[in-house]
Amino acid sequence: MYEEFTQERIAQLRTSKGVSARDMSLSLGQNAAYINRIENGKSLPSLQALFWICDYFQITPQQFFDEGDKYPAYLESLVKDMKKLDAASLSLVAELVRKLTEKK
Repeated sequence: MYEEFTQERIAQLRTSKGVSARDMSLSLGQNAAYINRIENGKSLPSLQALFWICDYFQITPQQFFDEGDKYPAYLESLVKDMKKLDAASLSLVAELVRKLTEKK
């Protein structure tokens, strides 16, 4: 169960970042096929490697395992910026989000 989730989540995050499995592997200091082996179910990252992967995507392990969060790095940045807004501005952002997410 978690094995498949881990494979799919790494592939999803990597694809949304627009980076190849090879480039990501090398950026993590691993051999060129490291991420490809994980995504294809041939191996799993160690706990330490999972932390490195989270750092690579600039997300927390909690965000990594949040299945409903397709773009955790974007949301993290957005929340950080929204914390700087006043109440009126936050209200406008909330209304915009409601309108964008309404079922049509």
